[in-house]
Order: sequence, then structure tokens, then C-alpha cells
Amino acid sequence: MAHAPETRAAVRQSYIYDRLGLEAAAERHGVPLGTARRWKAQADGTGDDWDKARSVNAMTAAGAGAIAQIVLNDFMTLHQATVQALNEDGKTPPLARAEAMSRLADAFTKTMAAVAKAAPDLGRYAVAGELLQDLAAFVRDRYPEHGQALAEILEPFAAHVAEKYG
Repeated sequence: MAHAPETRAAVRQSYIYDRLGLEAAAERHGVPLGTARRWKAQADGTGDDWDKARSVNAMTAAGAGAIAQIVLNDFMTLHQATVQALNEDGKTPPLARAEAMSRLADAFTKTMAAVAKAAPDLGRYAVAGELLQDLAAFVRDRYPEHGQALAEILEPFAAHVAEKYG
């Protein structure tokens, strides 16, 4: 049985935007699962990858802040691995290592600027988190007798900060 192009589009939309499984999307629109699989495969053959579109939609729905956080996490992981590799590498001449560090610092600055533009609250959250850590260290070092009281306050306050900025 032939289906209207609108039905194919509706199955695609249910799969991508409503995040239904292919079986549920097909069932919703009265299409056999085999037909939906064929449509998905045909679309993939023409460059319309329903799975990629679904992933992009999920990321977009999560918002720029979530994407910025993923980018920042990935960059920081690579940054740390690169610095560690440079520190452990005894074969690279010092000038080449300095050049690599300079390029890494430039990439860090550019990445942080991009993240700050995409998710301004993420930067504020990072500053707030660092400030809380600094306060805890300050009290631990200078006023250890107040450490327990501060811990009782900081834990719920950190959750409040995460809710506000995170």
C-alpha cells in the first residue's frame, strides 16, 4: 500500500522531534515498521540521516548552555591531556614546547570566549563555584573551628548556586 508523502514526513517528525522509537513513530501514523525502516534507510541514502537529525535536535533542545558545557568539558579534557603529554615529553625541544603551550593558551582563550558568549550563566557559575571553594579553603586554613558550621551552610548553598547558575 502506497503512503502519502505527508505520512513519511510525519513518521520522520515523530522519530526526530518527538523522540519516539521508530516502531512507535510508525505505529502512531499507521505505517508498518518495515516501511518506516525502508523510508529511514532511503533517506539515509540521500543524505538525510534521521539519527543525526535526532541527535542535533536533542542538543538544540537542551539549549546553548548544555552545548557550551559539552564543548568546555571536551576542551578541558584535551587541554589537560596535552599539558600532561608536554610535561612528560623529554624529546621535544623547549622552544617547541613553549610554542605548543602558547598555542594551547590561545585556544583556551578562544574557547572560553565562545563558551561565555553561548552560555553567560556558565561563566558566572564557574566563578561562583570557585569563590565557594576559596571560602572553604580560607575558613579551613584560618578559622578551622568554624569548619563544621561552614560545611553545614555551604552544602545547601552550593545546591542553591547550582540551581541559580547551573
